[in-house]
Amino acid sequence: MCTLEKRGNLFILTLTGEDRHLFNPDLISSLLKLLSQVKAQATCGSALITQAQGKFFSYGFDLDWAQAAGSEQGAVKRLQHMADLFKPVIATLLSIPMPTIAAITGHAVAAGFTLALSHDYLIMRKDRGILWMPEVDIALTLPDYINALFKEMIGDASVRRDLLLRGLKMKGDEAEKRGVVKAAYDGEAEVREASVCLAENLGKRKWHGEVYAEIRKGLYPQLSAILGLSHKVYAIARL
Repeated sequence: MCTLEKRGNLFILTLTGEDRHLFNPDLISSLLKLLSQVKAQATCGSALITQAQGKFFSYGFDLDWAQAAGSEQGAVKRLQHMADLFKPVIATLLSIPMPTIAAITGHAVAAGFTLALSHDYLIMRKDRGILWMPEVDIALTLPDYINALFKEMIGDASVRRDLLLRGLKMKGDEAEKRGVVKAAYDGEAEVREASVCLAENLGKRKWHGEVYAEIRKGLYPQLSAILGLSHKVYAIARL
């Protein structure tokens, strides 16, 4: 489902396997458990890379699991359950005391795109993979925390409109040009290499993790409030 590797100060969280990495209660629980481990083991100089195997970063919530409830009402309850379970994952990423990077080597769709966007930096490949929010096409509304995430993480209103109200399938070149991702590279190896390089360079700054996390939360006040994240003040002199 997912694994965690530690290389020096780098944590590498990988969604494993060749499937679509659909977020059902089991995968969400596993993901949250590993993120909690990262948070607990953080030190000055730590950084997190989240990546996936196969041609999908993640295709979002497991709609088949929701529909297996056998009724429309049951499916809606299961979908809401997944959205509720996923909320602490986003909260943990927003409050994790280190820089975070999403290495997107495949399709990042719906909640999969949301997971990637919850990182400080997104790095994507040009030759394969899209960023896509299909909810407008499949008649699903967005949870409040996902709306807030897109509003505060993507500053350009026209980009948000195209992603959320047009269901635009955004490829790497366009995502880089429009500021959704930090950079786009030609292939999977290049994305992984660039992600590790960025993580190592950020880690060399040896920032105080809790201070870093508080500044991050302050950048996204609406999202932090919806996620129930309080804001603390740290005064640590390093001059």
